[in-house]
Amino acid sequence: MTALPYSDAPPPSVAPDGADLLRETMRRHAAGVTVITFPGPVGFTATSFTSVSLRPALVSFCVGVDASSAPAARSADRFAVHMLGTANAGLASRFARSGVDRFASVPWWAQDDGLPVLYGVAAWLSARITLRQTIGDHLLVVGEIDSGATAGQATALVHHNGSFASAHPLG
Repeated sequence: MTALPYSDAPPPSVAPDGADLLRETMRRHAAGVTVITFPGPVGFTATSFTSVSLRPALVSFCVGVDASSAPAARSADRFAVHMLGTANAGLASRFARSGVDRFASVPWWAQDDGLPVLYGVAAWLSARITLRQTIGDHLLVVGEIDSGATAGQATALVHHNGSFASAHPLG
């Protein structure tokens, strides 16, 4: 790895392997926080959600192949993604925990096929899965949007440097 072309750039660090370097550098990348759900109900907190294409309207996320939600990601036909605002930090923490009923005391409703949609989030989308691909130690899931809604303005919840934070406009 070479140093950035800025005079005040830190010297390059050398990691024993790429995983350590990736983990350390990605802590500096602020990422939007979402909750992904599947029929069951099954759900988990994710920062890997992204848009893929406008036409067709495709989105994606990744889940660890050994994660408790991975079997649902492998077998479900659909998923919902919930974009979280700062008021949803507790929800993000709950769905990030292992060994608990993540849906206990969380208000949600089920679409006709049992897909859980959470109440009180900034926005949500549901999608039909069009692609699953194991890549390294994660499963990439791509889906085509079929429904969704937004709930007005909310300050986005982000994850940065190991903590939840808020994204505020600079201007």
